Amino acid sequence: MSNKKLAIIATKGTLDWGYPPFILSSTAAALGYEVQIFFTFYGLQLLKKNINVKVSPLGNPGMPMPMGMDKWFPVIGTAIPGMESIMTMMMKSKMKKKGVASLEELRSMCTELEVKMIACQMTVDLFDLKTSDFIDGLEYGGAATFFEFAGESDICLFI
Repeated sequence: MSNKKLAIIATKGTLDWGYPPFILSSTAAALGYEVQIFFTFYGLQLLKKNINVKVSPLGNPGMPMPMGMDKWFPVIGTAIPGMESIMTMMMKSKMKKKGVASLEELRSMCTELEVKMIACQMTVDLFDLKTSDFIDGLEYGGAATFFEFAGESDICLFI
């Protein structure tokens, strides 16, 4: 067992941005790291019992698109009603075909590997969220809670 520590701040609530905190933390935990993820603002969507996040090409010019669509689609495409839902369905389908685990599966793996997940109490209060909407086993705390661990971590990531 390693004595190394990984601290992650997860702030994004889209399908594509949901993967990095769970993949990195489950990998680190499997390698023996002690891991904590602090979920704040839109990152809290990843802690809901029912993860309902979409892919958002807006502001993501690096998203690969077929036939040169990457030049114009991220700006114009998001104005088309229902496009985010279609793109989300396509992304989930591609991930399934390629054998990529779902966000729920990765989150469960993190739980099994004893990754500590902290929900930002300030954000929960700010957005009038209900703790009953979130998975069990979370800790609720603020920035000070995160810094207690992050201040001694070997690696600290903001995602």
